[in-house]
Amino acid sequence: MDAASHRLHGRASHFVRETPLWKLPASALGLKLADGVECWLKLEHLQTGGSFKARGMMNRLLANEIPASGVIVASGGNAGIATAAAARALGVRCEVFLPGVSPEAKRARLRALGATVIVVGELYSDALAACLARRRETGALLTHAYDQPEVVAGAGTLGHEIERQGGLPDSVLVSVGGGGLIGGLAAWFEQRSRVVALEPERAPTLFRAREAGEPVDVEVGGVAADSLGARRIGAISWEITQRQVRDALLLPDEAIRAAQLWLWKELKLAVEPAAALPLAALQTGAYVPRAGERVCLIVCGANVDPATLA
Repeated sequence: MDAASHRLHGRASHFVRETPLWKLPASALGLKLADGVECWLKLEHLQTGGSFKARGMMNRLLANEIPASGVIVASGGNAGIATAAAARALGVRCEVFLPGVSPEAKRARLRALGATVIVVGELYSDALAACLARRRETGALLTHAYDQPEVVAGAGTLGHEIERQGGLPDSVLVSVGGGGLIGGLAAWFEQRSRVVALEPERAPTLFRAREAGEPVDVEVGGVAADSLGARRIGAISWEITQRQVRDALLLPDEAIRAAQLWLWKELKLAVEPAAALPLAALQTGAYVPRAGERVCLIVCGANVDPATLA
């Protein structure tokens, strides 16, 4: 984690932004909670590339020698955008494999960043299989969307930033797909804060792994499938969350969508469904803070088609 922070605040200081930490009373989010609850919105959707992924992808690139064939990634969209943005900043080639579920807005963003975009299959697992086959041909540096040490450590620098900006929160609510973000945050906070895993009911990788006692494949779909569409929790994050994360909660698509629209209509935050799970957890009562709790909501990504927020 220290090495990642050094890289990102040194060689990548022009690329990785310090995003705002917005402290609000619960009432400002339309919530009726226990007395004195303070909600911290970590506005990581304002990060380069529109999501937290910029941290891990740039850390991966800086930590390795990049061959002439460049870098390659499979993604639901956000990891691809972050990799493409990092590759452009470093002046190297980038290929991105996307599943059919990825929205056109993300594909257009990737092309604008100069990446070669290949759409394969319907789900992230299809894109990953094609990406790995292509890598064997070209020898390009692979950036995994969530399951590489440099990627998880890069995501963990978000926790360092939160603590430096606002002190130690009592709890951190974070969305889970493949688990790179929660793995990094849980590794940073080490139970000094209560890190709570939030997943859509239709993409429950960590929840099902806990039921089975090990990572397993799950069927994925629903409103957040483009960014939380991994079929299996990553091995690194599985190991970290087993030690550091007690709570794994599921939320219905209807609640996620309602929270996403609330953030847009009331706060003018244009975010993707994955970024709305923390608010949905509070709105539905899936997570109930105690009196005086400082709860940090990770607003993780903004790569959304604005037309869907109408």
